[in-house]
Amino acid sequence: MTKADIVNEIADKTGIEKADVQTTIEAFMATVKGSLEKGENVYLRGFGSFVIKTRAKKTGRNILKNTTIVIPAHNIPSFKPAKTFVDGVKNKVSVK
Repeated sequence: MTKADIVNEIADKTGIEKADVQTTIEAFMATVKGSLEKGENVYLRGFGSFVIKTRAKKTGRNILKNTTIVIPAHNIPSFKPAKTFVDGVKNKVSVK
C-alpha cells in the first residue's frame, strides 16, 4: 500500500476531499519526523511507538578492499508496534 492508496481509502471512508487528506497525512509524517529529529519519541496508543534507538560504535569489514572500518555510534529511527496491533496482524494475516 502506498501513500496514495492510504489517501484514497481515507477519503472514501470519511468523505473528506483527497487533497485535504493528503495534506493531513503529510503534516502527520512531518510532525513525527520532526519530533524524532529533535530526539523526542512519539507514542500512539493502540498503534505503536516511533522511537530513537542508539547503535553503539562497532568494527565492520569492507569486503571489496579487505579492510576493517570503524562504524561510529549513531541514532536511528525505529517503530515498535503496540501489542494489540501485533496480535491483530498475527490473527488476521494468512501465511502463503
